Formats: sequence, C-alpha cells, structure tokens
Amino acid sequence: QEFKLSYYNSNTFWINIDHLLKTFGLTRDDLTNQTLVEQQVYKMAARMPSYVIIKDVKKRWGKGQEDIFPVTQFEKLWGDMTAISDLECSYIHVERNRGQQLKEVAQLDGWLRDGSKDYIDGICQF
Repeated sequence: QEFKLSYYNSNTFWINIDHLLKTFGLTRDDLTNQTLVEQQVYKMAARMPSYVIIKDVKKRWGKGQEDIFPVTQFEKLWGDMTAISDLECSYIHVERNRGQQLKEVAQLDGWLRDGSKDYIDGICQF
C-alpha cells in the first residue's frame, strides 16, 4: 500500500491529556504512582486490538545462501487508538508535500509519475 501514497503520515496528534488519562483510569496526580500506572496501562493494553501480520522473512547466511522463514508478527499499535470507544478520534487531511522514498531503480517510473521527482526538484539544488 505504501507505494500508492505520494507522502507518508507524520503521525502527529492533538491529545486532550486529561481525557486520555481518564480513559486509562488515571489522573495527573496518579502519575507519580508507578505501580498504579503500570496496572492501568496493562488494562488498556487488554482493550487495544492486536494486529497479526503473516509474512516471509529472508535470512541471508553469506556466500550466496539464504533461507525464507514464515513469520507471524503480533503487535498493538498505540498510535492508533480509534478502536477505543471512550476516545473521540478523528482524522484531518492536511497537505504533506514530500517525495516518496525511492527504494530501488524499478520504482523510478512511479516516482516520476506521482510527483515525487517534481517535489524533490523544487526543494533541492542540483
């Protein structure tokens, strides 16, 4: 999916701290109690969705030998709390002009067509 995007998400948030703490079952005064904070974070973690990714990972051993291993990766994305019904989450589209990462020569055509080349030309002197 990343190659369909001409820019990357900067993952910037506006957060109401007191409301977020309330969702965790905490107040600002509670933050000095490490045990309580840990307990409440674990409770919130139980409410967070887990994302499961199944992928093949290549391991290079050297001298031209490589193996491919199937891997299952489980993760909780704390930057995406939209599944927590107690929190009001919204998205705002803002312009983020930037060039897409060019990772290999085969991507040059798409990089040229999606505007990344023009953007880089505009901010750099060659």
